[in-house]
Amino acid sequence: MNKFSSESKKIKRYRRGVGVIILNKKRKIFIGQRFDKDKAAWQMPQGGIDRGEKAIEAAKREMQEETGIKKNFRVTHESNDWHYYDLPMHLQKKLWRGRYVGQKQRWYVIDFYGSDNEINIKTKRPEFQTWRWSTKNEILKLIVPFKSKLYKSVFKEFDNILGSIE
Repeated sequence: MNKFSSESKKIKRYRRGVGVIILNKKRKIFIGQRFDKDKAAWQMPQGGIDRGEKAIEAAKREMQEETGIKKNFRVTHESNDWHYYDLPMHLQKKLWRGRYVGQKQRWYVIDFYGSDNEINIKTKRPEFQTWRWSTKNEILKLIVPFKSKLYKSVFKEFDNILGSIE
């Protein structure tokens, strides 16, 4: 076995994705409860970047697919870096045909200045069974544990917009 083949086995493969922090007029953050067995599976909208798609396009698409928001919003900030999370081992085999250990995501802050009745989570392929406006601290208590480090990292990068994490 040569040097390169043994090293390539150590390289972790991450699926490219995006995440969005949707802020309402009161500076609360959109969070949705996923259709998972674990009732605590809450998250902000996020998903993969399709082949040939730009990250900003993916962010807008994911937001629309997961929240129904089509208008009355403005993208205000993009993360400087990719933010990573690893899936637990039992999910690595199930998701994305086992090709990835997790995701690397570009995050966006989006100001939503519409009304709550413009939000429709009963989309073509719904991801959330319910939703609400929340604070960073509430979100950090509700998300699945394996995404906690990711969310803290994202919140820290956008500290100047969202305020520090208490």
